[in-house]
Amino acid sequence: MPQPPDDIDAVVVRTWCSLALEALGRDREEIDAINVYPVADGDTGTNLYLTVESAAQAVEAVFVAHGTVGAAGPDAGTTDGAPGGESAPALADAVRAMAHGALIGARGNSGTILAQLLRGMAEVLGAPAGDDDHAELLSEALRRAAESAYQAVAHPVEGTVLTVATAAAEAAAAAAARTGTSAAAGTGAGCTAVARAAYEGACAALDATPGQLAVLGRAGVVDAGGRGLVDVLAALAGAFSGEAPAAERRRAPTVLPPHFTDDCPAEGGPAFEVIYLLEADDDAVARLRTRLDGIGDSLVVVGGDGLWNVHVHVDDAGAAVEAGVDAGRPYRIRITHFGATGTPAPEQVQRAVVAVVPGEGLAALCREAGATTVLARPGEPPASGELVDAIRRAHAREVVLLPNDAELRHTAAAAAEQARAEGVRVALVPTRAAVQGVAALAVHEPDRRFDEDVVAMTAAAGATRYAELAVAERQSWTSAGICQAGDVLGLIDGDVAVIGADLATTAETVLHRMLSAGGELVTLVLGDGVPVAVADRLEGFVRGGHLAVDTVVYDGGRQLAPLLIGVE
Repeated sequence: MPQPPDDIDAVVVRTWCSLALEALGRDREEIDAINVYPVADGDTGTNLYLTVESAAQAVEAVFVAHGTVGAAGPDAGTTDGAPGGESAPALADAVRAMAHGALIGARGNSGTILAQLLRGMAEVLGAPAGDDDHAELLSEALRRAAESAYQAVAHPVEGTVLTVATAAAEAAAAAAARTGTSAAAGTGAGCTAVARAAYEGACAALDATPGQLAVLGRAGVVDAGGRGLVDVLAALAGAFSGEAPAAERRRAPTVLPPHFTDDCPAEGGPAFEVIYLLEADDDAVARLRTRLDGIGDSLVVVGGDGLWNVHVHVDDAGAAVEAGVDAGRPYRIRITHFGATGTPAPEQVQRAVVAVVPGEGLAALCREAGATTVLARPGEPPASGELVDAIRRAHAREVVLLPNDAELRHTAAAAAEQARAEGVRVALVPTRAAVQGVAALAVHEPDRRFDEDVVAMTAAAGATRYAELAVAERQSWTSAGICQAGDVLGLIDGDVAVIGADLATTAETVLHRMLSAGGELVTLVLGDGVPVAVADRLEGFVRGGHLAVDTVVYDGGRQLAPLLIGVE
């Protein structure tokens, strides 16, 4: 059995994310139950889970891009830093991906702070380390994490996750100093000892939070955000040691008293939580902080290098969004009403469709057809939490889920399972492309029996062959031969079938191959920047060779592929 690592590298980061996601998934409901500060809305555990899920997906994408395979986990062997004897990505790439993934996926107050903690660590671990002592490096990363999190919060409060993070950093620093002395004598455990000390320091600080924050003391609970951070630090220790800290040292949350349920609104607090990603420069963000601090509370602004995640509680959600528009380009805007006790929930509809779409054009089309949509931006596939949120927004007893991407099958399955646990009947139609989702949605009839509707939609999707046109970024081997950077690739059913020099000609070759097997309807989805003349040319090509075949054209807006094709 391989020895656990004692230096931090990309594989340790991958394992850490995997273990943290597992721990938060296990403890999510318990952490939600003790969420009483800053608002008793019962979602801290869920928000932390979704934030770490986004971070873990980003790290995994780095390994996939690097060509490294193998599952993450404490039992995975390491040879030259990667499973199976393969070389691993650089540490800097892994930690930066982790921080970026957390930033774009951060949810809620605690999730946003956790994103900044991870960013602070990445600032240290992502810098050239040379021959730096890894235990000292990890200690410095934890110190920078706590420091940057305090700076991100407009009005820091003790007895929260900030206090727990600081205590973890201080304990890590003391352990690093001891480890350095021991190393000089030929003993010591390096990063393992530092990570374990950080976890133990966090546990001690967490136990003290009810005495530091009155609302926690009255409820008889520890801070929920701090409790989640203990899970994250336990995972870090486990990534080095190969085993999680002893079960008896884990801090199980106290049961929440009845008067602190998630139906209880903030006492006299703002009505809305507003979160968005923001593209803006540093000066604009500084002005935004001042503006939002004047209209709300629980303000946390994290990020840097032109991309930020903004979180604030306000009474005027429109004003918070408008402030973001004035500062730069806000997107992924989420507004949550904290609600009031006794407010009746809207009546559920019987059935709804939730569809993942690759561009705003198709999103509008699917919404017109009655679907709830989730936008998959280039390079940013939705996490399972986003799909669960969409299922909740649909507010239906029965939901048909269309992932519209083969790579999302596991994510969609996890979302469906969670929604089922919440009492929603969910059917997952395994659509592998957006055009298959359009075909399925076209035959959807909510008045049919659920099973019959699902069968019809599945059959329509399965009868639709799909293709996409893409531009090669570099020279590469493909199933159709060697392509050069700038070549147009025609992918049919996910495999490269045609390599061409221009979009229209390559698309004609793809259509010829697809229609040789028959077809009644061709669907073309044009991305941003593709001239309408291309669609006109392709319509003429289909009409000239296949008189009985109809063609429909949709504007897909900004999407990863310049052209999507479906043949039914």
